[in-house]
Amino acid sequence: MLEIKKLTKCFGSQKILNEITLAVKPGEIAFLLGPSGVGKSTLLRVLNNLETIDEGTLLLDGAPLKPHDVGMVFQQFNLFDHMTVETNITFSLIKAAGKTPQEAQLIAHDLLTRYGLSDKALLYPSHLSGGQKQRLAIARSLAMKPRVICLDEPTSALDPMLTNYVAQTIQDLAKDGYVVLVASHDIGLLNKLGCTIYLMKTKGEIAQIAKSSDFEKNPANYPLIKKFIEGHQE
Repeated sequence: MLEIKKLTKCFGSQKILNEITLAVKPGEIAFLLGPSGVGKSTLLRVLNNLETIDEGTLLLDGAPLKPHDVGMVFQQFNLFDHMTVETNITFSLIKAAGKTPQEAQLIAHDLLTRYGLSDKALLYPSHLSGGQKQRLAIARSLAMKPRVICLDEPTSALDPMLTNYVAQTIQDLAKDGYVVLVASHDIGLLNKLGCTIYLMKTKGEIAQIAKSSDFEKNPANYPLIKKFIEGHQE
């Protein structure tokens, strides 16, 4: 289980995360909902060791969370444009995980096959569609065998028609036993996921929590989430 306890993060005098506390089990999806600027992406970056914390505790199964425990899929994918699709995966396996080129190539082949990209292995990211880039980004994050997967605004750089595919991919990650955290304000994506909703508000606080199934049955019981969703539906 991933446990975040009283996590606080400041940039200068501005408090971005204010005593965030939540717990996510393997196979569960935590959906960080809220407008831009409330700290959703910062929380994911903290988990991925891209930002330091000022106060709080990060635990995985009771032990301190380690950087290699977490895989990150960035909003703009952050692929290595000068490397082939295959090398985007093998590079970190060789440099950071100590795999031989042959071992790394086998892992890359398996992941590219799983995500329907085996025929793109020798292409560069510039030749991929947005959806293919995202699949590559997910494959690259899984190559390092993390236990926690963070997805930052996973639908923002994609055609809205791909929302169903993204939702299925996220659910598949949960079914595979990963701890999954999604930061988004995409109500269309939220409506397609079985998850726990964490509504974040200004000052980096969690304002309300609800199981998506409970919210669907009785939205009036969660007025802050209901108001946010109603304000962001087309």
